[in-house]
Amino acid sequence: MASSISLLFLSLLTLSLYTTTATTTTTLDVAAAVQTTIDSLNPTSLIQQQDDKTLPKNTSSLTFTLHPRSSVHVSHHQDYESLTLARLTRDSARVNSIITKLDFAISGVNKSEMRPEKNTMLKPEGLSTPVTSGISQGSGEYFARVGLGTPPQLYYMVIDTGSDVNWLQCQPCTECYQQTDPIFKPSASSSYTELPCSAQQCAALDITACRSNQCLYQVSYGDGSFTVGKLVTETVTFGRSGSVPKVALGCGNDNEGLFVGAAGLLALGGGSLSLPSQIKATSFSYCLVNRDSKTASTLEFNSATPPNSVTAPLLRNPRIKTYLYVGLTGISVGGRPLSIPPSIFAVDDNGRGGAIVDSGTAVTRLQTQAYNSLRDAFTKQARNLKPTTGFSLFDTCFDLSSLRRVAVPTVAFNFAGGKTLPLKPENYLIPVDSRGKFCLAFAPTDSPLSIIGNVQQQGTRVGYDMRKLVVSFTPHSC
Repeated sequence: MASSISLLFLSLLTLSLYTTTATTTTTLDVAAAVQTTIDSLNPTSLIQQQDDKTLPKNTSSLTFTLHPRSSVHVSHHQDYESLTLARLTRDSARVNSIITKLDFAISGVNKSEMRPEKNTMLKPEGLSTPVTSGISQGSGEYFARVGLGTPPQLYYMVIDTGSDVNWLQCQPCTECYQQTDPIFKPSASSSYTELPCSAQQCAALDITACRSNQCLYQVSYGDGSFTVGKLVTETVTFGRSGSVPKVALGCGNDNEGLFVGAAGLLALGGGSLSLPSQIKATSFSYCLVNRDSKTASTLEFNSATPPNSVTAPLLRNPRIKTYLYVGLTGISVGGRPLSIPPSIFAVDDNGRGGAIVDSGTAVTRLQTQAYNSLRDAFTKQARNLKPTTGFSLFDTCFDLSSLRRVAVPTVAFNFAGGKTLPLKPENYLIPVDSRGKFCLAFAPTDSPLSIIGNVQQQGTRVGYDMRKLVVSFTPHSC
């Protein structure tokens, strides 16, 4: 009898230890992550353009294929370290743009108070240039395959949840950067229509001008990149799942900066000119594959939320319509919530603070207090990892060059309503070179705004239900 009790006790103890380990640590595949960095620089591994063949037939939703930049655009970097540095530089420029745009909105700057930049080519028409969120320095890492015009021609366009104006490069070009597809030719489309200055869509632009009764637009980015041209309407085709006519977008004749690769930008923000708003979508979702992968996923509109999703409130900031806020309340490391006041992630009465989910920002930014708490808890629990020097904006890095697999502390986001989203280890401990240096993929910010970036979103379907005001996260759903 005593022997049976001892065996039972030993079994319960073993189960307890297993359960604790399962919730406090997870396994990082170091070898696979390093191999991916090597493969990403191989131009022969680019995917073949399958256009819409990967899309299902007869779907009830409107669907685009979605590709990481590396799968359609050849990198000219000689090693993964230089590629990572370039990405982080672009990422910092984008974050600055987001914060600046929010500061404009909170401070009450309006169109009438803005003035054109001295070097703006459309200065005679009176266009001014506020800083807006977007793909500054080409930081857009994910491209949707979009059909435009009649008959439809296919284009790779950056998806951006931090923008409200759709645009693409158009002939004739005063100045156009290099893109993967031929530049859009308005005369080849029977559905192309230029909008007059009296159009409702023209009035919805932050910055606009009128020339010969043609509505002109301009969008500028934090690094000085910009797009200028006519505001038009076109038919947008969603693979084989349908099309929508008369979608307003900018037809850019002067597009300068380091956008490179994409034909333009697909805006998924909360403003009236964004694509979800214009097609009256009740919801949309996307799944971002690893940015160094050669596989594709989908961007879907009006699709049902998967039943196994982690949900959180979708919040709006009354000071700015563009950004999509989520009800983030805290972060856990090793299964234990950090001592972070929930107010750090809340929007205050002045419109400051809160947490947004952004497809274009790579690395999650946290207020310094929250970041320090996360970093300290992670390093305390990761004593089995060999620390090494920092890298660019990362101050917490490890030398894993001698390992193939390793146990690392778990990290999870906690949302209002008691829901928790555990992150996969590759969502927060990422390689920065091909020699085994990995860094904790979070960064501090002095801004009260927190941003959940696309590194933390990879491998998870992120959905926005505008009717139910819910953000959903469905792991392993690409």
